[in-house]
Amino acid sequence: MNKLQPIREEEEDFYSDDDLFKISSWGADLSFRELVQRYKDKEIIKPELQRKYVWDKTEASRFIDSLLLGLPVPSLFLAKLTDENMLIVDGYQRIMTVHDFIEGIWGGDRKVFKLVNSEKINKRWRGKAFTELSDTEQKRIKNTTIHSIIFVQQHPNNDDTSLYQVFERINTSGRTLMPQEIRNCVYQGSLNNLLFELNRNKKWRILFGHSEEDNRMKDIELILRFFALMSKDFAKMKDGNISLKKFLNQFMGSNKKASEKILNDFKQKFEKTIDFIHDSIGENAFNNLSSTPGKFSPNFSPTIFDSISIATCELLEAGFVFKLKKVHENRIKLLEDEDYRSVITQETMRKDSILTRIQKVKSILYKA
Repeated sequence: MNKLQPIREEEEDFYSDDDLFKISSWGADLSFRELVQRYKDKEIIKPELQRKYVWDKTEASRFIDSLLLGLPVPSLFLAKLTDENMLIVDGYQRIMTVHDFIEGIWGGDRKVFKLVNSEKINKRWRGKAFTELSDTEQKRIKNTTIHSIIFVQQHPNNDDTSLYQVFERINTSGRTLMPQEIRNCVYQGSLNNLLFELNRNKKWRILFGHSEEDNRMKDIELILRFFALMSKDFAKMKDGNISLKKFLNQFMGSNKKASEKILNDFKQKFEKTIDFIHDSIGENAFNNLSSTPGKFSPNFSPTIFDSISIATCELLEAGFVFKLKKVHENRIKLLEDEDYRSVITQETMRKDSILTRIQKVKSILYKA
């Protein structure tokens, strides 16, 4: 099973555009009655990365217990979108816990939601479902207000990068969100849906080295990387260092509602490229050489991936006639080439490094 090879400069990638933003924010005290109803009406939207509860049953029960006791609870953070709906930036667990308790089914296991029978819960409510509470207790939960901070980006009005940075800095869901997890919340749309579809491609799963999709969306980010580094946006970029995080944000934002024609082109390029690489090179096509002669590292290399996949796609698009008799021998030569090794390990997000490694694949691997 492959592991994803970390690249230090990409993992430490940070950018800030705060001085470019004009953001308004205000506070509002909203009752859980209103929050739950607006969620049911799809006016409050959950971040798509939340496929299941992070909280366990005890944590969820203790939150309900706090509401029944009248204890204060942390604020919510909501982003107002252009269609007047609001995206939950911070507070998903709190809203969904109350929603599920009132509805009677806990999202964690889809079973009847009863408060845990534990000393951590007030004995009056241990083991009880919402319908087993008194009418007064039910109203207390619904009428409890929670302070909500709502913000909207006024400038630039065609960009969601401030929303990305708010997620990155403020979300307190219990784990640090990975960049693609945040993009999956912020840039919901047709491109995001396509990335999920392509990530299930069987040959891609083999090449990535895991049959199961990565729960931190690192595999999806690689597919986005493939599209972005092949784009006209990349070609127009000035020479020098590139913030991969910022570039992928901007590419995904500008294509989040891409036309069916563009999406079909993306899909065709990816599938054709992955089919060719899987069938011609094999399942470890994106792995580097190991220290053992003739063996390959178990780690999937993002820079080997982007160079081989983009070079292959460009040659396929150009109608190049591949001669594959020596492709495995040529691949060893490529991975041993000092210049190629340099641009897949050092200053990997310089534009000239990216272009050099793509050209090296064409000339050494495919003799193009």
